[in-house]
Order: sequence, then structure tokens, then C-alpha cells
Amino acid sequence: MPFETALPMRKRDLLALIGRSAGASAMYLAMTSLGHAQPSPFRGVPRLEGGAKGASVLILGGGLAGLVSALELSRAGYKVELLEYNDRIGGRSWTLRGGDTFTELGGAKQTCEFASGNYINPGPWRIPHNHYAVMHYCHELGVALEPFMQLNYNAYVHSAKAFGGVPQRYRHIQADFLGHVSELLAKAVKADALGDAVTKEDAEILLASLRNLGALDKDYRYVMGQPSSERRGWAKGPGGGLSAKPVPSEPLDLTTVLQSGLWRHISNSLGSTHHTAIFQPVGGMDAIPRAFAPHLGDMVRLNAKVTAIRQDETGVTAAYTDTRTGEKRTARADWCICTIPLSILSQIEMNVGGDMAAAIGAVPYAASLKVGLEFRRRFWEQDEQIYGGITMTDLPIGQISYPSSGYGRPGPATLLGAYGFGAFAFEYTSLAPAERIARTVEWGSRIHPQYRDEFMNGVAVGWHRVPFTQGCFGQWTDDLRAEHYDNLCQIDGRIMLAGEHASYIPAWQEGAVTSALDAIARLHQRVMSA
Repeated sequence: MPFETALPMRKRDLLALIGRSAGASAMYLAMTSLGHAQPSPFRGVPRLEGGAKGASVLILGGGLAGLVSALELSRAGYKVELLEYNDRIGGRSWTLRGGDTFTELGGAKQTCEFASGNYINPGPWRIPHNHYAVMHYCHELGVALEPFMQLNYNAYVHSAKAFGGVPQRYRHIQADFLGHVSELLAKAVKADALGDAVTKEDAEILLASLRNLGALDKDYRYVMGQPSSERRGWAKGPGGGLSAKPVPSEPLDLTTVLQSGLWRHISNSLGSTHHTAIFQPVGGMDAIPRAFAPHLGDMVRLNAKVTAIRQDETGVTAAYTDTRTGEKRTARADWCICTIPLSILSQIEMNVGGDMAAAIGAVPYAASLKVGLEFRRRFWEQDEQIYGGITMTDLPIGQISYPSSGYGRPGPATLLGAYGFGAFAFEYTSLAPAERIARTVEWGSRIHPQYRDEFMNGVAVGWHRVPFTQGCFGQWTDDLRAEHYDNLCQIDGRIMLAGEHASYIPAWQEGAVTSALDAIARLHQRVMSA
């Protein structure tokens, strides 16, 4: 409606609009300026030379930022103690397997019933090749990696409003969209409609490239035939013997492709964090924190819920409660690196200056939901030839991610049945876990009818109900960064913060690791100059 243009545009809407009109590459550049995506600045671990001068450091939080801080500071000679709320290290780098239990805010308890070898990563689930710091620690600590299938041309794009709700193969929509656009541009070139923008020599090259890009025929048309079928797939593929001759497939017409809106999804893998190669740790994301554990030993105290943080002229004291026994204790050190998410830290008594306190309270956290589903068999492989990759949909589940390992393995298998954000995640997580799972199965069955017969069990993690974080990741805006980011990252007396929230790569493990490396370098410089 016309008056809607006068309403303030949310950043997410702006990014979606950019993505629809200009593709993921343009959207990624916009996300970079808005603080949601950045190539990693990592160029190596800082050298902490000169010894620790007998200094001690208290690290609060055992996610990747805390683990990296503890590892590198202990290597430099600092006396380190790390307090972690959970009965495991890793924070949001978390994997759920059969037999695992967790209780969310409100008391709902879930037990994962997956078969042996199956798992779901409720938090981080992939590592882009250009997240150099995370890759560095995976290599150094011996974390085995395997490819994560981000893009699968045989997976689906789906809209409840298009094609009668029938999902379409990604390759069909991509080939037909590029084919028709290439044909239109070729017509413009041949009609000299681009004017001075293209020289005669470049026009000839452009025509050749459009024919190649769009799978056009010799007359620069995108029509049924060998070029288009090689790109989008054959109606009947080439084979052997008397039945070998292939049958071309019929492209969708341009209007159908445009009106479906499914072209929005074909640029999802163009952003640099989704470029191949993308990786995942073999067996689950928690392989990364588990690889830190032998190097930290008794530096780590689990089941320690921090309740207050007090600093004075000589050090920092953290009050905490042992969540198993209820015993109240304290830990003290000369310095403190706090990696507790701001959503939790804002609820903890801490005597820092007004600027840092304001920054801690200013950053909201995104709501996110993931639902893992286990099925009796890999029907997506056996029935639909989908091996890894992601199906995108406008249904509330958002996407379906198929496992990138164990191809062809018999028996039960798991997939990511829902990954949603924002208002949907709040609404969805207001339901009991069993209802969340049931709705995920119902919505997913509109894409895969096999869901109903093959479903076994599931788990549903709503991040704003997870006690140790109460949100998925810090949501910065340009205005928030301008006012609070530098204050958040300063050394306040003897306290400094680290984590994905203290980075320009929020929501990614790389942000947590690079923020920790920056923090320990500045802390060491302060100790050396003291």
C-alpha cells in the first residue's frame, strides 16, 4: 500500500529488499556496513612476549572466547581460572546427541532420543573457509573437519503461494531465471539498446558470455533443448542402449518464474560466508571446545553460576554459586576477561563505569529457533536424490538442512527441520517443545510428504529460553555501534569483555575468537606497562 513507504524500514526488511533486487552479493556488502557480516581479520595469534609478571586472570564463560583466552594466556605464563555456568565447556558451540537432556527457562525439559551417531547442532553448525581464526584452532588442536553442503542444486526452493505449494528444484528456478534474464539482455545488446555503455567489441563478448551463462541456443533464445536441459536437467536423462536418447525438459516461462518469487533464494550462496568450501567438525560442533579441554585441565570450574563481579584497585572478585550443591563461593584474580553474553551480563551486579554499563545494557539479542528431527530412513536421498544442502521455504520453518555426512547409510538419520528468527521464533517457542516439533513435522510434510510416516522424534531449542544465553546473538545497529561499541570493548579498570558481541562478526564463532585474541593482546600490553 502507498502509505507503507512512509513507515520506518527495519534493517532486516532493508537487507531482504536489497537481496531481492540485487542478489546476495549486494546484500552481503550491505550487511557488512550494518555490522552483520565481515571477512575475518585474523592474521595469526598475537605474541604475548615478556612473561606474565606473576599476573593472574579470571575468565568468566567457557565459550570459544573464554577458551581461546584461557589457552593463550596460560601459554604466556598467566595463572588462569575459568568459571563456566554449564556442566560442559563450549557455550553456544553445542551438540545434542541421544541421551542428552536440557531444561529451558520455564522448566520444560527435553531428552534427545536420537540413535547412536546422530546429532544436531543447536548453535553454530558451519565454518566458512574464510573464518581463519576458527580454522586455525581446528588445525592446531586436531579437530577433524568435513565439507558442509551449503548449496545443493537438487534441493528445493518452496513457497506456499507458488506452484500450488509444490516445491521446485533449485536448479530449475536458477536455470530458468538466468536463462530468461540472459535472453532479455542479449536482445538489448543486439538492438544496441545499451548505447555507449558497451563498445562493439565488448558487445560481441557480452553476447557470447550471455549465451554461456544463460544456456541460450544459437539464436540467443532460452528455450527447450539441449543447452537449457544440460543446465536445468532433462525430462528423461541420457542412458544406454535403445532407450538412451534423452528427452529435453520444458523451461518455465519468465512470468511464472518472476511471479513465484522463488528467484529470491538463488542468491543465498553468493555471500562470502556461504562460499564453498564450508566445513563442519566431524561428529558435531562441540568437537572444537572438546579439543581445548586437555590443554586447560583444572583451570576450568564447571557448574559455576556467576552472581556478582566486583573490582577494586588490586583485582577482580567473582561471586558464584555451585549449581550442583548450591554452595556460594568466590574466585579472585588480578584481571578479568568476561565473555558472558550481554543478555545475561546485564542482569549481573558489576561495578564498571557508566559507559561500559550502558553498552552492556544497550544491545538486544536475536531470538532464534532450531528443531532437529530424526527419521527412520534417509528418504530425501533414497526418494528425492538430495544429498546435503538446504531447502528454502516461506513456511515458518524457514529452511531444511540435510546432513552433509553419512550418505547412503541405512537406519535412522537426522536433519535440521527448522531454523527461524525474530517474531516467528518468539511465537514458536511459546509453545511446549512437543508442539513445536509437531508443527515442524506438519509444515515440513508440505515439502516432504514422507515426514508423517518416517518421523521418529525431535528436539526444539529456542535460544531466548536457553538459560545461559537468553538469546541467539547480539544485534548491533549502526547507531548502537557508534554510541556503545568502543565503550564495550575498552578495558574498564581491571575488567574487559570478549565474545561475538564484542566483534563485527556477530552470530559467528569467528567473532568470538577474534574478539578474544584482541582482548588478550591489549590486556598483556596493559600488564607489561603496569
